[in-house]
Amino acid sequence: MNSGAGHYEPIAREGHPFVIVPAICALLFWWYGHPWLSLLFVAVSVAIAMFFRNPERIAPQDSDAVLSPADGRVVQIEHNAQSRNMPDLSLQRISIFMSIFNVHVNRWPVSGTIRRITHVPGGFLDAREPAASITNENNSIVLDVVNGPIEVVQIAGKIARRIACWVQEGDEVRQGERLGLIRFGSRLDVYLPQGFTFTVEVGTKVRAGQTVIARREN
Repeated sequence: MNSGAGHYEPIAREGHPFVIVPAICALLFWWYGHPWLSLLFVAVSVAIAMFFRNPERIAPQDSDAVLSPADGRVVQIEHNAQSRNMPDLSLQRISIFMSIFNVHVNRWPVSGTIRRITHVPGGFLDAREPAASITNENNSIVLDVVNGPIEVVQIAGKIARRIACWVQEGDEVRQGERLGLIRFGSRLDVYLPQGFTFTVEVGTKVRAGQTVIARREN
């Protein structure tokens, strides 16, 4: 079972309080004869709703492909990386930065079974900085897949202080489905075993659940 599969609302439920409060303020200002203040709060409510938008997407059906877990831009690719959650493996890492204008719902790059979820407290550096992978607060998800484990890490940024994870250990997950979100600018890292070739480069813009970021070598 994939716990994230039920999060189909067009506005992610974590955003509902942030959308409703300014909407109520807009209604009250309108009621008491302050139309310009009312319009201001309407604009704030709409802007927040856009941040928490949760669009439907159709993932390509390709078991050899690794899909982007996030909307945003590739900021780092490392071919000889280490993960504290899989210390004995030789890994590669790709990092994707999400600005406040990107969709912030994260999706599974591959299908598999969740082995372990680890939340690590930390700092809040700018998520574009390489050191953010090590020092920032993060949520690590290790997946068992056919050709070896991979790791997806949700990393909080300088503004983002809340990570939402919609899955549990033992869940079976499908490529392209939703896994969670991070609020207000953040970063996703994917650790892959050797035997994959990256199909994007630093600076490439990507879309969660649709852009192929790596492919298994045959």
